[in-house]
Amino acid sequence: MTTLYVLDVPENVGVPAVADADPAVTVDRVGPYFAITAEGTITIDRRATGCRHAVWYSCVAGLTAATVVQHDKDALRLEPS
Repeated sequence: MTTLYVLDVPENVGVPAVADADPAVTVDRVGPYFAITAEGTITIDRRATGCRHAVWYSCVAGLTAATVVQHDKDALRLEPS
């Protein structure tokens, strides 16, 4: 299962909020982190999150069974590894 961990701080809340809008994605909590999981690809649009660039590029706290295939000014896309 593809999993993205994002620290639960006010600057990052847009990331799990946008991910949670995708019916194939589940957002849970693990300690101080959001755990964003899916059976397949996870794609999060940066503009939809409202994150500024500095926050966007530092929002990834960790991955499980995932490979980052896109992390630019437009989107973060993870594929299962």
